[in-house]
Amino acid sequence: MRFEGKRIFVTGAARGIGAETVQLFREEGATVVGVDVLEADGVGHCDVTDPEQVRASMDAAVAEMGGLDVLCNVAGVNWFAKIDDITLEHWNRQIAINLTGPLLVTQAALPHLRASTGNIVTVGSISGMQGQPYNSSYCATKAGLHLFMRSLAVELAPEGIRVNLVAPGGVQTAMTETALQGVKGDIDYSVFPKMMGVLPGMMPPRKIAEAIAHLASDAASTTTGVVLRVDNGTLW
Repeated sequence: MRFEGKRIFVTGAARGIGAETVQLFREEGATVVGVDVLEADGVGHCDVTDPEQVRASMDAAVAEMGGLDVLCNVAGVNWFAKIDDITLEHWNRQIAINLTGPLLVTQAALPHLRASTGNIVTVGSISGMQGQPYNSSYCATKAGLHLFMRSLAVELAPEGIRVNLVAPGGVQTAMTETALQGVKGDIDYSVFPKMMGVLPGMMPPRKIAEAIAHLASDAASTTTGVVLRVDNGTLW
């Protein structure tokens, strides 16, 4: 019961890593509000790219829970495409969800995290740490997200607010299962082994939720500015 009495806000909570994160925190005693643009039982609606929706969702969550101790930025999207086929709409949409979204949600959460001396855990990706074929726009957003959050870790440290990231490798989710469907023409699969871990298989989303929970817990009370890789040994 590491999180008994804790109040937690999770984006991207309808499925995959976000849904597992909500479930794990609740199992360990937390009060959790999860939001998403997708419909799911017990999940509120919030488009993280819309400042008004973000503020309204955060205000409602804090009123319901009586405060906020942990923010988990999990929402994200990924569409693979060859560089010739990346449209401005495709590019801007990934930036809006993967990078601007965490900015807006973090800004909305900060007054409440200051009141509780809480912490932030954001889901990045090993895609923000290595070049990947047909994935340049996603890699760009996650690399930006890593340094944005690590910069916040330095800025907010004097206030006692910790900021950390989890960088997953291949996770078995609906997003990863459909990521390559939009790639036009032939795909050169010979370039993909660099994205594979030395441990076999794709990871279940629960493994990423466990890493998020560790960074949010008191066990990581002296940890900030960290990008924790959970990637089956892809980067070594």
